[in-house]
Amino acid sequence: MNLRWPGLFKLMLILACMLVFLAGGHFVASALIASQQERQLEDLTHVALRRSQTAIDFGAEAIVELAAKGAMHCDPGSLQTVRLRVYEHGAVKDIRAVDGNGTVLCSAYSETLEFDNGWATRDTMQRAADPTLRVFKVEQFFGVALGVMKDVDAKNGIVAILSIGNSLFDIMPAELRDRSQVMLELGDGQVIADSRTDPQQALAGDVMTISVASDRYPIRTTLRVERQALAGWDQQPYLPILAIAAVLGLAFSAMLARLMGRPPNPIQDIDRAIAANEFRPYLQPIFDLESRMIVGAEILARWVKSDGTVLPPSRFIELAEEVDRIEPITWQLLSAALRDLQQTLKQDKAFRLSLNIAPRHFMKSDFIGNLRRLVNDAGVATRQITLEITEREAFVNLDDAARVVAEVRYFGFKVAIDDVGIGHSGLSQIQRLGANTLKIDKFFVDCIGKDASAAVVVEMLARMAVGISMDVVAEGIEFEEQAQALLKCGITRGQGYLVSPPLPAPAFLDMFAKRNALATNGRPAAKIA
Repeated sequence: MNLRWPGLFKLMLILACMLVFLAGGHFVASALIASQQERQLEDLTHVALRRSQTAIDFGAEAIVELAAKGAMHCDPGSLQTVRLRVYEHGAVKDIRAVDGNGTVLCSAYSETLEFDNGWATRDTMQRAADPTLRVFKVEQFFGVALGVMKDVDAKNGIVAILSIGNSLFDIMPAELRDRSQVMLELGDGQVIADSRTDPQQALAGDVMTISVASDRYPIRTTLRVERQALAGWDQQPYLPILAIAAVLGLAFSAMLARLMGRPPNPIQDIDRAIAANEFRPYLQPIFDLESRMIVGAEILARWVKSDGTVLPPSRFIELAEEVDRIEPITWQLLSAALRDLQQTLKQDKAFRLSLNIAPRHFMKSDFIGNLRRLVNDAGVATRQITLEITEREAFVNLDDAARVVAEVRYFGFKVAIDDVGIGHSGLSQIQRLGANTLKIDKFFVDCIGKDASAAVVVEMLARMAVGISMDVVAEGIEFEEQAQALLKCGITRGQGYLVSPPLPAPAFLDMFAKRNALATNGRPAAKIA
């Protein structure tokens, strides 16, 4: 029996070591996962704050420029000038003149005053780092807006009303979206925006809260998430670490290796998708409004995951731009589209392929060289490629941007200004950039049959384009009535669901061949699905 004790002791020692390492592995794994989650949530909170500051920057820019000219006047001519300023700053809903106490004297769009459900006085407005700027909450019947006031002098001020949509805070991973909350608050705790559809419905149980305050404006973003939800998020390292901890000699090295391969956060997921070529070009036809022949296509990004799920650009483009992943995605889309449409582009020299380019990417020193190399390797003429400058961010220096546009055009590429009428694509940018094409935003196309002012804007843009030798393309055409109204305004080319939604390359090429064959033979191409 005594011979059994050494073996039993050895077995107990092995079991004890296993228990110690498993316990240590449990605590180490739990601590590391919690720390990793906290860092990721802090990064996402900073993303929400940067988006909010950018929105306020747009409003402040608009009213600072107006204030430099003196007090805002309320005569019709002055208000028309202010409305143009609102038109040039897409995030601004309205601009108002106020007296020294903050009382509204007049508004660029007087009808918006009816939406107000209260108005702050000067002493309740919160001062920004710039002492001439104040920020305050604007209660409206259909939600909450943000006001930014600029002092002109002791008796006058100018206020910009900003739309702070909940889409600014759509940053959470899918697993946490329904069990978390992202808020924008003023310094005194007033809530401006809340990502939850029902803010009154409280999060359940213990909640992790992370807040980040701005050093320029009296705002902060707060992220709250149920800890119970975190227990099921990003937990894949747990069991492997326990298993590795049981192997005595490899415990630490195996744990570290496993942690380095931890499950992706949203940014890592984008990196993985780039490496796996999951960003695919979908093609939406650009067509002649009279004949309905397809004369080109715009490349629209889709994230096609390995399980077949297709994500629209609204789910990833903005984050990709913020974390500098938009460049590899853009080149991946263009390379795939050139490969898919190479034969079509070579056979039909009039066919144009358009691609959205972020201003920050467009201004990179290696942009033109990479673009030329990619297009030349595909054997495609540069004149068949159109670069659409997107509206999500403004050019830091328009003169530098105009120089790059001129260089791009020198090599034969075409340049279009996307989403004209909203965002940063104001009249000054259109005139100074020297692009080839204007793309009228879907907002005006939707309104053209309902609002006479929309038709006036479209006709003005069409006449201006003709005057400076530019083409015009209308986006978002869905109904025949819109197409006819655009033709009356002098627009001859369009894009939208009237002809086709964005399609994968094989489906697009099949539709392109059928539709253009019928249009060439005089048959009604508009009826082809």
